[in-house]
Amino acid sequence: MDRSETTYTRLQNFIEQRMSMSHIYHPVMLAYLLEHHGEASAEDIAESILLHDDSQLRYYREIVKKMPGQVLAKHGIVEKGPRGSSRYFLAGYDELSPSERKRLQLLCEIRLAEYIEKRGKEAIFAHRDHSRDEIPGSLRYEALKRAEFRCQLCGVLASEKALEVDHIIPVNHGGTNDLNNLQALCYSCNAMKRDRDDTDFRDWPKQYEHRAPDCLFCHPEQNQITVLAENELALLLKDNFPVSPGHCLAIPRRHVQTYFDLNPAELNAINALLHERRAVLMEEDPSITGFNMGTNAGASAGQSVFHAHIHLIPRRDGDQENPRGGVRKVFPDKADY
Repeated sequence: MDRSETTYTRLQNFIEQRMSMSHIYHPVMLAYLLEHHGEASAEDIAESILLHDDSQLRYYREIVKKMPGQVLAKHGIVEKGPRGSSRYFLAGYDELSPSERKRLQLLCEIRLAEYIEKRGKEAIFAHRDHSRDEIPGSLRYEALKRAEFRCQLCGVLASEKALEVDHIIPVNHGGTNDLNNLQALCYSCNAMKRDRDDTDFRDWPKQYEHRAPDCLFCHPEQNQITVLAENELALLLKDNFPVSPGHCLAIPRRHVQTYFDLNPAELNAINALLHERRAVLMEEDPSITGFNMGTNAGASAGQSVFHAHIHLIPRRDGDQENPRGGVRKVFPDKADY
């Protein structure tokens, strides 16, 4: 530090020229310290940051509408404002004396203290406490990056709503931290999933183990089918009747009939294998200039092995006289349009 600098010029130079702005944290912390005699606790600074976090405000605004606002209105304790208004009114407020209001407020504080003592303060907000999140930071980043920093349910960007990384199959129902079991959800979609999703996940671990005894793809090694790659929920198989060099199939480990029976975690696992295999094929064979991908769902669509599978077919310039139409060639007379 230049000893000739005053504290003001040193801070001014840092704030204007050298302060990192990867987030709001640095200027908020400095502003708070400047306002509070140069000293503050981490809790004080955290509260200051929270005041700037509109996503938290939106989250609890939705909570108010869906929970206490509805319940208290149903009991006639509060009244909602006009349609489209976000205001609530305590029914009969003007009939209360100042001392009665104080006593009622004290009763609310007593009930709140009793609840916190019974449940524990940390447990009450555990669902919002990311410091307790068991998902490692590196996996959280990969899940967000794979989702291109959009909610995978409603599609909103992370810049518009805070994103959370969610277990597709919850941990307490057998879900793991495997990347294929993680999805990016905005705070409101994640809250709605928790409140509304009544799927019984208790049997999911057993369902993932389901294999059909007479299925070729459930037992690839026994049927002379080469496994090229695998992950927790999916396999990549070499096609025994390839239509072009490098033709392969991505399948779920679990026996399900068609693509439409796959759950989001299996789709993630299959997509990961397809992306990885495409990169390998492109590196190994520079003649590859394109790919066809597709799946047959049902006998009328040409499905012959009734275990869901997605074809990855490398294409090369000149491998067909007229490639126009691609997968539309399932109806040859309608391929060229």
